[in-house]
Amino acid sequence: MNTKFKGLVIAMLFTLLLAACSGNSGGTSSTATTGSSTAADSGTPKDGGSLIIGVASDPVILNPLYAGDRVSLTIDQALYAPLFQVNNGKKTFYLAESLEPSADQLTYTLKLKKDLTWHDGQKLTADDVVFTIDSILDEKQNSFLRSGFIINNKPVQVSKVDDLTVEFKLPQVSPAFEASLVQVSPIPKHIFEGETDLEKSSKNDSPVGSGPFQFKEYKNGEYVTLDRFDNYFGGKPHLDSVTYRIAKDANAANLALQNGEINVQYLDPRDVATIQASGNFDIQSYSEGRLAYLMFNANSDTGVLSKKEVRQALSYALNRDELIKTTYTSSEYADPAKSFETPDGLYQTNDVPTYDNDAAKAKQILAEQGITNLKLRMIVQSGNKAQEAVSLYVQQKLKEIGVDVELQNMDSTAWGQKFVDLKATDYELALTGYIMGYDPDAYRILFETGSSSNYSHYSNKQVDQLFAQGSGEGDATKRGDIYKQLQTIIAEDAPIYPIAYTKTVVAISKNYGGLDQAVLKPVVIFEDLSKIYQKQ
Repeated sequence: MNTKFKGLVIAMLFTLLLAACSGNSGGTSSTATTGSSTAADSGTPKDGGSLIIGVASDPVILNPLYAGDRVSLTIDQALYAPLFQVNNGKKTFYLAESLEPSADQLTYTLKLKKDLTWHDGQKLTADDVVFTIDSILDEKQNSFLRSGFIINNKPVQVSKVDDLTVEFKLPQVSPAFEASLVQVSPIPKHIFEGETDLEKSSKNDSPVGSGPFQFKEYKNGEYVTLDRFDNYFGGKPHLDSVTYRIAKDANAANLALQNGEINVQYLDPRDVATIQASGNFDIQSYSEGRLAYLMFNANSDTGVLSKKEVRQALSYALNRDELIKTTYTSSEYADPAKSFETPDGLYQTNDVPTYDNDAAKAKQILAEQGITNLKLRMIVQSGNKAQEAVSLYVQQKLKEIGVDVELQNMDSTAWGQKFVDLKATDYELALTGYIMGYDPDAYRILFETGSSSNYSHYSNKQVDQLFAQGSGEGDATKRGDIYKQLQTIIAEDAPIYPIAYTKTVVAISKNYGGLDQAVLKPVVIFEDLSKIYQKQ
């Protein structure tokens, strides 16, 4: 397994238009708008059986301190239980029993549930939570979650009160703290203690978690299988096992879905009608709080995209509405995006500068910059219908302003490795997306100078300063002003071309119930797989 990933907290999603985190997998809830979860839940629950979920690539790493791609996050959700999750502003506690702030908002006390165990039978205690947070804070461990626990350049202090109690002391009031903590799924101290590099540790190849399912087998390029964990604190799961089948080609995945070889699968909007016509699937369409966008790699060896004027010119050459139609077939599955922040987030606004649909302006800017015969390279995931369609569109639109685009096709695993390689200089364009959750501080890892998740290599000192101010501002009005200013500046600098706030479509076999209890969730499909059952 490749353990060199330093990903978005909930970022790069390698299915559909593909996209990240962290933001956070627990930051928002989803709302189904198509199909009927009530119909899917009809039937009597029974124990036993298996569930096969189609995924678009191999997992990058099975360790929640580093997982940022959709596949790793999805599998980790079953392997590692979180402390708590947040749905529509309401906490659902998992490993934690409670989380209480002090009157001055500078101390948070976390209580764990009793009798928690790891998959190997060892007790899960406050020592594991403290070890996990200390590991995140350790710069040598390179966890992308670290920035969430650094407030005004000072770390959050974490300590054990007793076996079930952990105390967090903040250097100053931080409205973003709980949004950072919701991203944390503890790792076992007795497994990882003494490992000099958690990210590269061989212990990640046979993960020991606390979630409803435990690791059984991983066969590269084929599947990951998990078995039921009978001592799961939330109650013994209904299913005997869950298998994540790796299907890198969308057409092959859809065929496997229709043949019953896969039971749950993300759908490209173009395939919804075909799958729905079979009558065998519950189709769920829901908002994940996701932004789909075209990224400009300022680190390319040409150096041309380090100029914001060039990025603005390329943006002017594109048409957001045409891109949405090209990618999603209709506006039913996507809303036009201008801000880097998604509508589910605090202080989001689309009232920002935008560069769109003006080829004459694009040519004018390039001429003013003295740029002619510009050649760009775009990395594309083979077999991903949306990426392939958009890449052809981008190639054509940029050709109209005198820019040649070479399309570099590769499978999803290779694409993911290329995208997250901060040293990659051999491409300029990539279509991707992210889900960052409800607190805007989460976006800092994408746009802060030198961040391990700043794949566009964007840098603006004013932006860095504003993100630092926003994370520690306790006054809601002042904090809102900071993030609105950030949205304006980043839009002006155009490190990305925002395309759409998208909906995700999932097909779920009608042979399974428990969807309401499992909770459809951004990125990971289900919040709690223990609730899914096979109908009688």
